[in-house]
Amino acid sequence: MAEPSSTAATAATAATASTADPPAPVTKSWADEADEETNNTSTAESESSSINLEALTIDDKENNSSKFLDDPDDSNIQAVTSGDTPYTSAARFEDLSLSPELLKGLYVEMKFEKPSKIQAISLPMILSPPHRDLIAQAHNGSGKTTCFVLGMLSRVDPKVQAPQALCVCPTRELAIQNVEVLRRMGKYTGIASECLVRLDRDAVHVSKRAPIMAQVVIGTPGTIKKFISFKKLGTSRLKILVFDEADQMLAQEGFRDDSLKIMKDIEKDNKKCQVLLFSATFNDTVKNFISRTVKMDHNKLFVKKEELSLDAVKQYKVYCPDELAKIDVIKDYIFEIGENVGQTIIFMATRDSARLLHQALVNLGYEVTSIQGSLSNEERDKVVKEFKDGLTQVLISTDILARGFDQQQFTG
Repeated sequence: MAEPSSTAATAATAATASTADPPAPVTKSWADEADEETNNTSTAESESSSINLEALTIDDKENNSSKFLDDPDDSNIQAVTSGDTPYTSAARFEDLSLSPELLKGLYVEMKFEKPSKIQAISLPMILSPPHRDLIAQAHNGSGKTTCFVLGMLSRVDPKVQAPQALCVCPTRELAIQNVEVLRRMGKYTGIASECLVRLDRDAVHVSKRAPIMAQVVIGTPGTIKKFISFKKLGTSRLKILVFDEADQMLAQEGFRDDSLKIMKDIEKDNKKCQVLLFSATFNDTVKNFISRTVKMDHNKLFVKKEELSLDAVKQYKVYCPDELAKIDVIKDYIFEIGENVGQTIIFMATRDSARLLHQALVNLGYEVTSIQGSLSNEERDKVVKEFKDGLTQVLISTDILARGFDQQQFTG
């Protein structure tokens, strides 16, 4: 979540948000901006200011919304369908003609009771023949991951030992998280999955790897493209292609080139592959681009941003006069909230700002961890696992975890 102004820090009861200045105009790939500020010093950051915290202005006008996605009367979900295929909202998972093994995974492993509003509307559109492409905008926390994971598992034939479903994610952390969800949900199906993310330098080169035989493949665009180019990931039997966080995957400053190359490689041998584009946000530029990318007879589904508030989550803008004031806000306000409700994530604009804040808080005696793109894959995985296991309470992160990251320890 990006910070709203150069002197604002945003706090949430579920996960505390940005405390960094707004980044410069984007010139690099999304999810982790390289260091730009080289003149800052950790000494200055670590000094405590004598600011009067009571004088800070807290803007909570964004908390006036009382609408919740789970309330069908207040939900504003717009579905635009193509063709004459009728779609009926699914009140129960049994309405979707799922296999007994999948239903068992949903109820026993995932502990689901019924589809969320977004799932009830989108899943029939995904699973009903003729399996049209779908552009779906649904905010984090609404259950969109379940939509495409269940869609992939439902389309796969466990008897065929070949890739049949492919999901492309912007970061290794999101890819790994989606694989974990898929394996839990599909525990009783016998469906195999494989996670394709960037490997460490000493790993076996793609050209020497065995071909992928797992039915479901989830990974990052660069690695997936490499496996396809070396003929290690076959695409001729793919039934469904998913882009998670599609607005970033297909945006000019994101991973558009790799994503389009993947789509074109699939289209060469597979004209019937269903494409699902899921994201929390779609601006008009990306909407228009995506509309030209998918098939003409695609379906659309959107949730208006102003109509969606997640229960038990409040957001505040705290206006600070300088950088040192932000540190005071973090330790005196945000950490206090975090102690009461669970774990805390602090998002920063750049790697350097994340490192400096980490050092400043450590100098003040706080135990915090941080994650950013310059860490090795092993280090990144270790930091995320420790946080998800509840071993650490405060995590400082760049945008690398800003999209789709799910942590059950949060109360919201």
